[in-house]
Amino acid sequence: MNSLSKPPIERLRAIMVRLRDPVVGCEWDTAQTFATIAPYTIEEAHEVADAIARGDMADLKDELGDLLFQVIFHARMAEEAGQFDFDAVATAISDKMERRHPHIFGDRVEGGHHLWEQIKAEERAGKDDTDRSALSGVALGLPALLRAEKLQKRAARVGFDWPDESGPRAKIDEELEEIENAPEQKVAEEIGDLLFAAVNWARHRGVDPEAALRAANAKFERRFRAMEDSAGAAFPGLTLDEKEQLWQRAKAAER
Repeated sequence: MNSLSKPPIERLRAIMVRLRDPVVGCEWDTAQTFATIAPYTIEEAHEVADAIARGDMADLKDELGDLLFQVIFHARMAEEAGQFDFDAVATAISDKMERRHPHIFGDRVEGGHHLWEQIKAEERAGKDDTDRSALSGVALGLPALLRAEKLQKRAARVGFDWPDESGPRAKIDEELEEIENAPEQKVAEEIGDLLFAAVNWARHRGVDPEAALRAANAKFERRFRAMEDSAGAAFPGLTLDEKEQLWQRAKAAER
């Protein structure tokens, strides 16, 4: 069968098989492992989020394809190792979605997020795993802000949480003071505590800290580029006061 005549997902799988072929495949692709590909998987997921944030649907289509290719890549390596293949991955996620939506695919009447979390907890409890902590399963590879939020939410489920936002807000002041008084070798640790407290306050305010910081990054980049455009080639040589004036002008232009 001609490659173009295959269903798209089968064509992509066939491409991956060829790329990983030890005789006729790509030297780079055949040399990869789960560990070496993992950073690319994370990068592609971030590029999907970036395309969404920019509202660029054409780019989103491309980035989703890149992310899908990462899934195909990992599944192929697992198949080569005799562990599982892409069909097993698709079957597992299909089973999970149906299992976690019994009010849609089963005979349960009620649904909602609480049911989803209840079923997830039951699944974790049923695993042959000695780690029974409420924090079990929060992936180490998550972006730090997102992981902090997830850890806090898990702790909150078992009653370890501030009763209202005044607690984490006061904690921020406490951490700032500790940074100012910390010896040099402890400063990084205390700044980490400050960031953790900021995530906690954001969570209590109903703000997604990862999305908030992403928006702040975009705002800084937008305003900085406006400064560069305004000054042209002279920008690097301007004084700090002159650059601050350009910054304030760029800021005012957005109001």
